[in-house]
Amino acid sequence: MNKIAIGSDHAGFGLKEDVLGLLKDLNIDIVDCGTNTTESVDYPDFGARVSELVSSGEVERGILICGTGIGMSIVANKYPNVRAALCNDLFSAKMSRLHNDANILALGSRVIEKNLAAEIVKVWLSTPFEGGRHLKRLDKIRKIEEKLNIHGNY
Repeated sequence: MNKIAIGSDHAGFGLKEDVLGLLKDLNIDIVDCGTNTTESVDYPDFGARVSELVSSGEVERGILICGTGIGMSIVANKYPNVRAALCNDLFSAKMSRLHNDANILALGSRVIEKNLAAEIVKVWLSTPFEGGRHLKRLDKIRKIEEKLNIHGNY
């Protein structure tokens, strides 16, 4: 795997630090997009940094963490070529990769505890995209992105 970008807001900072440790233990190349404190910040700023890297192909995948993961997933899915999935359980993490080829994982630090988050990250990183009939669906998503881009909505 190439690089993974990771970012959080203040609510997700503690869990981001835990996930960073896991990624380092797995010898994964990391781009840390912040935040680096628990001081209040705006999640869209950090969600955008990670999403831009994934959207452009500069990194293969990203992980975003805020209090619920909802805000970060909304931000991420505004970017072309991004398929962000909010996963609070192992099944969702696995299916987001198998069927949706999710390239950004969103986590809620106030929703799941750090041991479950670590297991979710491991499953998400190790699960390949199944392809097959799911490629047709991803192609439809790409066509929607292209159509919206033509009309200047990006």
